[in-house]
Amino acid sequence: MTDDVLQRLAQLIQSRRNDSADKSYTRQLLDGGPERCAKKLGEEAVEAVIAGVSQDATALTAEAADLLYHLLVLLEVRDVTLDAVLEVLDGRMGTSGIAEKAARKGQ
Repeated sequence: MTDDVLQRLAQLIQSRRNDSADKSYTRQLLDGGPERCAKKLGEEAVEAVIAGVSQDATALTAEAADLLYHLLVLLEVRDVTLDAVLEVLDGRMGTSGIAEKAARKGQ
């Protein structure tokens, strides 16, 4: 279910490129370019961190949803597909996080 929801959201965000900026917040973000999208993602990440340490599970859940949405918007504005991100994650499956990080440092 999760992959499907994220895929559908990524497709919806992509379709917003054709919407009027007057009617679409997503289009406004995309029109702002990578800088605006990255800034908004950072703001949402901070809010998720705050919810994670000092608020209840409901707040964290809502902030996590906002964070995922804004990550997908940033990926869209930079023409990076969700499939590409999922492929990287899939390639990391079964690898120790410590070993994976060490391999990245060697690159």
